[in-house]
Amino acid sequence: MIRRYSREISIGDIKVGGNAPITVQSMLNTKTTDVEGSLQQIADLKNAGCDLIRLAVPDEKSAEAFKVIADRCGLPLIADVHYSYKLAELAVKAGAKKLRMNPGNMATDGEHIKNLVAILNDYNVPVRIGVNGGSLDKQFKGMSEDDALVASALSTADTFEKFGFSNIIVAIKASNVLTMIESNRKLAKVCDYPLHLGVTEAGTLKSGLIKSSIGIGTLLEEGIGDTIRVSLSAPVVEEVYAGKAILRALGLRNSGVEVVSCPTCARTEIDVQGLAEEVERLTAHVTKPLKISVMGCPLNGIGEGEGSDLGIAGGKEKSVLLKNGEIYKTVPSEILMQEFMALLEQFI
Repeated sequence: MIRRYSREISIGDIKVGGNAPITVQSMLNTKTTDVEGSLQQIADLKNAGCDLIRLAVPDEKSAEAFKVIADRCGLPLIADVHYSYKLAELAVKAGAKKLRMNPGNMATDGEHIKNLVAILNDYNVPVRIGVNGGSLDKQFKGMSEDDALVASALSTADTFEKFGFSNIIVAIKASNVLTMIESNRKLAKVCDYPLHLGVTEAGTLKSGLIKSSIGIGTLLEEGIGDTIRVSLSAPVVEEVYAGKAILRALGLRNSGVEVVSCPTCARTEIDVQGLAEEVERLTAHVTKPLKISVMGCPLNGIGEGEGSDLGIAGGKEKSVLLKNGEIYKTVPSEILMQEFMALLEQFI
């Protein structure tokens, strides 16, 4: 696929847009004032492979806590601000490396943005203009939803540009997948801003992953998108696992572990789902690109695992470990995972 051209933006030491790799984002669901809880969740996200992390800044106490977290976590953090330009300024001064604002709930008259631009320039901080279908500015209500979302984003971007600020990322999100896809297609044709992709309010781990995979995956396959977030009503690390899996499925990321597993049948004599989930959990920290197969029987599993770096073909009493697509070892099934982890450590 040919990626759409976009200008390159720096978020701390991480590049977004241009020729930079597509990044995966998530957002904390802790209270920002819970410094220790937030730091723990940041560590969990970092271990899961998250590239960029966003925190809400709903009040001045949160802005104070943001500074403590930013100083201690050692990662470029994004401040999510609604309604208040004062909070936006406090967040930037507290160490935010990117600011996210929603023009649907923040007035975009020139004076507010002019003052904010001065601070953003002083601290070399980009802004993400994040437009959501559920909080669209009323002045755009007479248009079709996708046109209104594009118009709102570009109108706010134009105001920033008017004051000499072009360090901009744009996100258009909607809970309707088709609206999200069409509005981003239209936006991609008329600007060169890096685009942040996501389906907002996507839902639970199951339904949200389906909707996000269709929405984000469709646009990425067309070359549209520079950074992504899979928004889920689930533990935040699941958003990262899902985002990385979408990129791997499209050949846009060649790092981390891809686990493939069989759907099971009457020949299955092991808990394939449980094994596959355990393999995913135990290999979440691995950055080396690996394909690991978890198959439910030695009969077909050995052949089905030929394209994998490592594999398991499980049986009731004995199971087969695969390495580079070939039989490596037959082991008692009760010590299968112990033997597999030893092989994994040896392999990486």
